[in-house]
Amino acid sequence: MWNQEYFRELIDPGVIGMVHLQALPGSPAWQGDLATVCAAALSDASALSEAGIKAVMVENYNDVPFYPGIVPAETVAAMASIITTMAHEFPNLALGVNVLRNDAASALGIAVATGARFIRVNVHSGASVTDQGSIEGRAWHTLRLRRQLDAPKLGILADVRVKHALPLAGRPLGEEAQDLRLRGLADAVIVTGAATGSGANATDVETVREALPDCPILVGSGMTSATACDFFPQADGCIVGSSLKINDPDTGLPVVSVNKTQEFLAAFRQAQTEGIS
Repeated sequence: MWNQEYFRELIDPGVIGMVHLQALPGSPAWQGDLATVCAAALSDASALSEAGIKAVMVENYNDVPFYPGIVPAETVAAMASIITTMAHEFPNLALGVNVLRNDAASALGIAVATGARFIRVNVHSGASVTDQGSIEGRAWHTLRLRRQLDAPKLGILADVRVKHALPLAGRPLGEEAQDLRLRGLADAVIVTGAATGSGANATDVETVREALPDCPILVGSGMTSATACDFFPQADGCIVGSSLKINDPDTGLPVVSVNKTQEFLAAFRQAQTEGIS
C-alpha cells in the first residue's frame, strides 16, 4: 500500500486536477464526435499542466445517468483512447482513472492499458445508497484483479462516505476509514462533501487522520483557495476540479483556467506549509 512519503513523491505538492470528459458514446448527452471530446480533454489537461499540476484524474463526468456498476464497452474504449492520447501528449503527468459510477474493473483495465498510475473507486468497501440505487463495494474483486493484471503499484484511491450517497448502515467514520485501509487495502482514502463542489468537513478529515495516521488522505470535493487552510496538517492533498473552471466565452462550457489553477496552487502550498510548521 502507498504511504505518505510515496504519495508525496508521486503527486507533488499533493494536488490532483480533474479532467471531466464531455459525454461519451452511448450516453444520453453524446454529441457524436469523439475527436471533439478528446480535444476538450487535452485542452483541460494542458491548462492544468501549464499551471503546475503534476497529476490528473480523468473521469466520464458527463455520462449521466451513470451505470451503478459495469459500464459498456464503448465507454471503456473511448476513455482508453482519450487517456492514451493524453499520456502521449503529457508524459510527465501522473494520470488517474475514475469510471463512474463504480466500475473499478474497467478503471483498472484502462489504467494498465494506458500507463495510468492510479484509479478512484467511489464505493470500495461497505454499501451505499446512491442516486443509482444501492451499490456494494467489491474490494475483494478489485484487489485480486489488480494482482492478476500484475499492477501492484497501481494505486487505489477509495472514498469514505462518498458524495451523492449515504452509507447503508451508519457506523463511526473512523471505523469505516479503517476498514477501507486495513481490510480493503486502499492506497489512499478520500473525504468528500455531500456533492460535487460541496466542501468536505474539516472535522471529518481530522477523524480519518486519527484513525489512519500513516495513510495518504485526500480532500475529494469543494476545496478552494479560500478553504485550503482548513485541512492541514491533517490532509496530504486534494482532488480539485470545479473551483478551477470558468465558462468558455465561445461555447459556454466549463473549462480549466490556468490563472485560477495557479491561484489555487499558491494558496494550497501556503496552507500546506503553514500546516506543517
